[in-house]
Amino acid sequence: MYQDLAILALFTLIYSAIAGRVERTWVSGPIVFAIFGLLIGPVGLDLLSFKADGETIRTLAELTLALVLFTDAAGADLSVLRRTQELPTRLLLIGLPLTILLGFGVGVLLFEKLSLFEVALLATMLAPTDAALGKAVVTNEAVPNAARQGLNVESGLNDGICVPILFVFLVLATRKGGEGGPWQLAMVLVAKEIGIGLAVGMVLTTMATMLLKFARGQQWLTRAWIQVPVVALAFGCFAVAQFLGGSGFIAAFSGGLLFGGLAKRHREELLLAAEGAGDTLALITWVIFGSAVAGQAVGHFSWLILLYAVLSLTAIRMLPVFVVLTGLGVSNEGKLFMGWFGPRGLASIVFGVIVLNANLPNSGPIAMTVVCTVMLSILTHGITANPWAKAYGARKRLAEGSASK
Repeated sequence: MYQDLAILALFTLIYSAIAGRVERTWVSGPIVFAIFGLLIGPVGLDLLSFKADGETIRTLAELTLALVLFTDAAGADLSVLRRTQELPTRLLLIGLPLTILLGFGVGVLLFEKLSLFEVALLATMLAPTDAALGKAVVTNEAVPNAARQGLNVESGLNDGICVPILFVFLVLATRKGGEGGPWQLAMVLVAKEIGIGLAVGMVLTTMATMLLKFARGQQWLTRAWIQVPVVALAFGCFAVAQFLGGSGFIAAFSGGLLFGGLAKRHREELLLAAEGAGDTLALITWVIFGSAVAGQAVGHFSWLILLYAVLSLTAIRMLPVFVVLTGLGVSNEGKLFMGWFGPRGLASIVFGVIVLNANLPNSGPIAMTVVCTVMLSILTHGITANPWAKAYGARKRLAEGSASK
């Protein structure tokens, strides 16, 4: 245990010292930590003595995703969202279902050994985008506000929307649907996941914000403890919703959105430490992903899996986005830009671990497809984020300047 702790702690220390320099290059934190995980894992030097079981990996990934969802939602610019709400609405309500449907169709053609429900599971697992991996784009002021906030809301909310869909297909794939048929099962799951998640997120966040405002008025918040409340609230929203049978991810995101509005005056101060904690947890999750999940799944690699991973990051994602953005005044480059920057990451990892724990007949190839897609995503999106964001922003400003003359 101490050897594992020493390796992770020292590597994190070294990376934290050079993170600012790394972020100015095409290399991202997830790339560094995932490759590091592969190097020290069983397919590399095999330095980790601790063998994380599926439940441990799942818990870490879920908590990390919950915290990232909460902080990203809380930091969203709601004034911009109100002016551009049609864009993320189309991406979520039309683009996301089209992406799952297209992913299902391609999967049926490529994976003959998978059942229809297993293919549907795979398409759903790879549909949500990662807010953390897209940070290089959504925080880059060279990119137009509408595109940045639209992508931020989409990546924050689509994981929560995919949760009930995933569990419907998982129950059907494992033939545990029980009485009432698949449609009744689907409606019950969707109502529980979304309804309970929203209720928990709203109620807990409202109560917590009132408490924090009162404590600040009484000057009870100290410099040390002011770093704790947001982390505790994010985990609380997630855990209570999960305990009650709802979606912890929806609770975390809806709670974050509400917190950002209610605590607008002091949100930057309150969010700062939570964002750092989220980044640290995310990077540790990437190490475990590289060492445990990727290491175990690598034996199932095939060229069909690689082809599906490439298509998932390109046509399966980009075609629906291009279609749904038609008529909104977005340029062709803007449509391609928003379609391309749909990186896959923590949500797909969490979903992959959930499916692995379900012991499906073809869980190995499904996990390998997720691993391949995520690894390709962190490489290709990491390489292209800053260069394309800067170039797209510059061309957008030039076009606006020419139009105003």
